[in-house]
Amino acid sequence: MNVIAEVYIAHPDLALTPTIRAVPEVSVQVVPHSGTDPETGMFFFLVEGESEALETFDAALEADHTVAESVLISESASTRIYRLSHPDGTKLLSPKTVEVGGLMLEAESDSTGWSVRLQLPDRESLTLLWEYCEEEGIAFELKQLYRQDEWTIGGVTGLTEAQEVALLLAYERGYFSEPRETSLEDLAEALDISPTAVGGRLRRGTAKLIEATFREDRGDQTDAR
Repeated sequence: MNVIAEVYIAHPDLALTPTIRAVPEVSVQVVPHSGTDPETGMFFFLVEGESEALETFDAALEADHTVAESVLISESASTRIYRLSHPDGTKLLSPKTVEVGGLMLEAESDSTGWSVRLQLPDRESLTLLWEYCEEEGIAFELKQLYRQDEWTIGGVTGLTEAQEVALLLAYERGYFSEPRETSLEDLAEALDISPTAVGGRLRRGTAKLIEATFREDRGDQTDAR
């Protein structure tokens, strides 16, 4: 039976870790379909942040020893997509995840490392990943673990810890109230990230909540319209 694992990983040689630590105010996400293919050697990253932070990110990327080549694919005022390749010696979890029969569903920067969501065939494969990280000196902290068809820990949402923290803080401080009692800037100050990054976490977290709550139960109704 498949399991979903929410894991925090950290190591100075993990992909993009030097840049993430140098510019914690931006949010970095691996584009999932590319991040699970160990054969291509190319990975795509979505970066969100204020324009000034994005410029700082570019400078940090140039000095990042885990990046062999970077290409800016597209950009807007607050987001950019990069295609990156990594030199030998860079530590990656996605190839090992594929090797044990799993998928990396999501990976998001977390100021000093990565929060990742993995789909794995069983608990044994999770143990193999933990052993691999132990051998490589990669910090590996299991946050949540649940079966795909029966949620046993942490509810049914599949939210990353960062998204859950942002949503809870926004709710508690009245961001969703009418009239609104706080702003993205206030939330960003409390979380020590940029307003753009907060907005991204709220959007992605809200989308996951809607998907988990309504999609399966209302799919037939939606199709019938």
